[in-house]
Amino acid sequence: MISDKRKVDGLRVTILLATKNGAPHLREQLNSYLNQTHQNWDLWVSDDASTDNTLDILREFKELHGSSREIKIISGPQSGHANNFLSLLCHPDLPEGPVALSDQDDVWLPEKIQMALTYMDECSEVCLYGAQSIHTDCQLRPIGKSRYLDREPSFLNSLVQNVVSGHSCVLSKSALKIVKAAGCSQRIPHHDWWLYQLISGAGGQVLVDPRAAVLYRQHKENKVGAHQGIRSKLHRFTQINKSTYSSWIHANISALSNNSHLLTEENRRVVNNLKLENSKPGLRRALKLYKYGIHRQSKLQTACLYMFAAIGRV
Repeated sequence: MISDKRKVDGLRVTILLATKNGAPHLREQLNSYLNQTHQNWDLWVSDDASTDNTLDILREFKELHGSSREIKIISGPQSGHANNFLSLLCHPDLPEGPVALSDQDDVWLPEKIQMALTYMDECSEVCLYGAQSIHTDCQLRPIGKSRYLDREPSFLNSLVQNVVSGHSCVLSKSALKIVKAAGCSQRIPHHDWWLYQLISGAGGQVLVDPRAAVLYRQHKENKVGAHQGIRSKLHRFTQINKSTYSSWIHANISALSNNSHLLTEENRRVVNNLKLENSKPGLRRALKLYKYGIHRQSKLQTACLYMFAAIGRV
């Protein structure tokens, strides 16, 4: 993509970091901000009542690096990882976008912010950016990588699958306004999935960069972790079998319905019809999903989706 470098360089980005007992890896992530090629950034942190020395690390970082940029530390809502991020995104004093979301235990590659802003420069005003990641062990030794998409991001895909990783998310100024308009009172299971649904549902553009932007550390404390490998597939099957996945979809549909005024007319109609079908699992629901064109990334995944819907698991 060709972009106006001076325009991109002039954009001030607010990094949104959610923390909770992140001391073991937090310094490496904070240092990766300092190593960014795009240095025009501020940092807002929402800490969910950490009991380790996370806050000490954050205060030390603010003391050392807060003279040339805003570094703000606030108390989180203590109601889960997703709400911690949403409370940041919807904070009334948060500067107008763009904003870049950050987990506490990853490491950003040096061109992460620059890549995002350059990639977004030619997209619509309402834009959500995501990128690939290099999966690592606790010592940041590469063990794999994320898989690029088989199909373009879309609202019909977002209803049943998230393809925008939270640790790589960047929202444009106008996209942030939509998130704030929706508010943070929604009982949604995953903030990044919600952002994908809300921005695509509002007619915004969702971009997933084929390049890696983050070292994605894998460890037992991961809230989600990489969606690859046999263990991950078994875990997802268990979630479907126990109706966890179904409950997530229903919660998202309910939240979208509550914010239907933010959606395009076509997407509002899809959400309203799906909400009516929530109480009618079985073959009829599977046929409705097929009729609307709701799909996952691969044909096999989509076929499995319809099958699970037909037997009442979605």
